[in-house]
Amino acid sequence: MVSRSNKVNPDLIRERQNCTFDTLELTHLLDGGIERTNDRKNRENFFLNDPELQSKVPSEYLSHKEKYEEAVKKAAIIFRKVQQLQNEGRGGMDNFREILGGQLGSAILKDGNPLTLHYVMFIPTLMGQGNVEQQAEWIQRAWSCDIIGTYAQTELGHGTFIRGLETTATYDPTTEEFVLNSPTITAYKWWPGGLGHSANYAVVVAQLYTLGKCYGIHPFIVQLRDEETHHPLPGIKIGEIGCKLGMNSTNNGYLGLENVRIPRKHMLMKNSQVLTDGTYVKSPSSKLTYGTMIFVRVVLVQDAATYLKKACTIATRYSAVRHQSQIKPDDPEPQIMDFLTQQYKLFPFISASFAFQYAATWLWNTYNNVTGELETGQLDNLPELHSTACALKAVSTADAARGIEILRLACGGHGYMTSSNLPSTYGLVTAMCTYEGENTVLLLQTARFLIKIWQNKQDIQNLPTVKYLETALTLNNPFEKSVKWIISALQQTAASKIDLANRHINDRVQAGQAYETAWNNTSIELVAVADIHGRTIIVETFYNTIQSLKGTVSPQLGTVLEQLLELYAVDTALKCSGDLLRFTALEGRHMVVLQAWMESLLAAIRPNAVGIVDSFDFRDEVLSSALGAYDGNVYERLLEEAQKSPLNEEPVNKSFDLYLKPFIKSNL
Repeated sequence: MVSRSNKVNPDLIRERQNCTFDTLELTHLLDGGIERTNDRKNRENFFLNDPELQSKVPSEYLSHKEKYEEAVKKAAIIFRKVQQLQNEGRGGMDNFREILGGQLGSAILKDGNPLTLHYVMFIPTLMGQGNVEQQAEWIQRAWSCDIIGTYAQTELGHGTFIRGLETTATYDPTTEEFVLNSPTITAYKWWPGGLGHSANYAVVVAQLYTLGKCYGIHPFIVQLRDEETHHPLPGIKIGEIGCKLGMNSTNNGYLGLENVRIPRKHMLMKNSQVLTDGTYVKSPSSKLTYGTMIFVRVVLVQDAATYLKKACTIATRYSAVRHQSQIKPDDPEPQIMDFLTQQYKLFPFISASFAFQYAATWLWNTYNNVTGELETGQLDNLPELHSTACALKAVSTADAARGIEILRLACGGHGYMTSSNLPSTYGLVTAMCTYEGENTVLLLQTARFLIKIWQNKQDIQNLPTVKYLETALTLNNPFEKSVKWIISALQQTAASKIDLANRHINDRVQAGQAYETAWNNTSIELVAVADIHGRTIIVETFYNTIQSLKGTVSPQLGTVLEQLLELYAVDTALKCSGDLLRFTALEGRHMVVLQAWMESLLAAIRPNAVGIVDSFDFRDEVLSSALGAYDGNVYERLLEEAQKSPLNEEPVNKSFDLYLKPFIKSNL
């Protein structure tokens, strides 16, 4: 075995010495204070130092079956430890967000957790959709893991379009039961995490039929497996869907239902209900069903930021250690981070990770405020929250997936190695572009809200994310080199694109198309409308956050944060330059200014790049990367990881004598 030095790579030592700000100050800022940093570190020690949660064999060398079995073992240990923290009064949302997200969770279970949906979807649905009696019956059982649940909505034939779901739940008043069926193969539930072999209960979303009439989709609690033997119950056809690009320990499953009977009280009835005689009592608002899906989309924006930060840390540290090629013919090979093209691959995504984190924090606070209003019956702000969560989830996950792939490419061939942890990270994040709402469909939902607001601006003053639409169309601010101008230009562009898309829909309707057809024929524009609206929110939120931090951080850190804000804003402007040239005062000659501004920001951030990613404060176990470890001993770690391959356990594999030697000899 190769021995690895405990010394830190001298390139990284030099980078850290040249950093102009206190990295610990930024760590505390990102965590939310010294106390929260200490809490996070204590949680990391509590979980990562547990020998039962440490892998003896890298997961990539396990079979699919072995990966699942290892994941279930670790998941059970993880959540026992979470319960221990709760019993000691150290519970809280941070425990679950780190264990189920891109922080601690992906360090312990690199390919997904089969119990994630129990906590992220099953329990929140019980809380959000169950009445008081149902909450009393089910939530304690779920919290204590007396039962393990999942959320079965997506079907083989329908995903984001939930109105098209085929699973049926038909009420039988003679027995006061619902009878659930999968009438076709496309009605099989498909994708729910943990459904394959882990969960024994599920919230099943089905079309409700009672007294001969369909009342649309509703959630039902369905027992899948015997609580003692775990065998599937009669009428339950269940299994795992197989290998995927990533998340292969998540135990995604399929579910078919054949005349499965459940008690009437197993319909979640907080918002609507079926009485014993079959009478349907309608929910006061269809908007109340948004809750759980919005919650998950809010969480995904934070996850996008976390995974992107991990990839940035790996690629930036590697770029400081790797020496290759020459800038001048007779000079020694420089650090690849000295190449401007490499800086352009790295630094905009570092700035984007800050932008997404601040957007996630703002969205989380907004979500909590709006859900608090729901308890008092106030629904006015729910459509805006839904629209915003859709847009920010779509933009952040798409950009994070694209960013992680670019960061992987920035690490050359070594980035292709599983031991870099970049392929696995990409697999986890690109999945986020599809689940909990496919991104294009989500953007179209945001566009529907924007068009509706554009057509009726009466209450726009009370809707902070679209308030700019009141005046943005009439803006014609002359170009200036500032973030404020970029925000106003993005707002003007978004308003102009909304107005144009709306006019095109109306033109098509006047030409004889049905409104729905006109909408579809304008949908390319509508997706672009929602995308730039989402980006406008993110840039403005980043700007407002940095403005609020002025005077609360050191001048040195304040300068770095301002540079990151400017880089994200100018990079967004350059990527949207076609639209800005079309709809704002931006001219061709101004593009030279934007390009020079961006390049000057790359140069300004260069001395602090390693310091910035160090401030993310990822433990080596969390990064799980031979390229991104704190000590920078990349080549020793790569060789050490290579030696873990089972093929290297013996100098000659048996296939030589069985196949290769006879083949060679046969050609003599």
